[in-house]
Amino acid sequence: MEILIAFFLDPVVTRAIGATLSIVLLFGALQKLRDPVVFAGAVENYRLLPDYLLPLAARGLPLLELAAGVLLLFPETCLLGGGLALLLLVVVTSAVAINLLRGNAGIDCGCGGLSSQPLSWALVVRNVLLMLLVGIAVQESAGRALVWADYFTVGGAVLALVGLYVSANQLMTNAPLALAVRK
Repeated sequence: MEILIAFFLDPVVTRAIGATLSIVLLFGALQKLRDPVVFAGAVENYRLLPDYLLPLAARGLPLLELAAGVLLLFPETCLLGGGLALLLLVVVTSAVAINLLRGNAGIDCGCGGLSSQPLSWALVVRNVLLMLLVGIAVQESAGRALVWADYFTVGGAVLALVGLYVSANQLMTNAPLALAVRK
């Protein structure tokens, strides 16, 4: 158990996870900011806010996501960025779960990406895993300084983790389509 704790407190691990989360948040925010009309429609489809709050949420959520992504990049602001990321993940995961419980699974998640993704419990699980990763990313490192070789390890880990995230998202997007074809 101590070895596992030491692993997750190692600065290579915390920085790699923090950078990965940062990329995920920044990419999602930029997609939403690039096409605000589509994101505003996704926010409206959730039917959780009164009409007068929809424009504020549609403009504000991507900006908060952008801020969280930038803040997670730097050790000095990582805790603040992690707190903001955690808050956003709790809000959006709650919105997904509420709509799934209502039986409203046919809408686009509004996650920001290259393809539309319907709501699913897999999104809830993914977001809970992201919340756990935020918890790791904001932990104070084990007190050792990074050496030059560590930066290569961090870079490789970030590439692998981003690839895993993109692959998992694509599988979640394609799963309903594959099931529809089989029927």
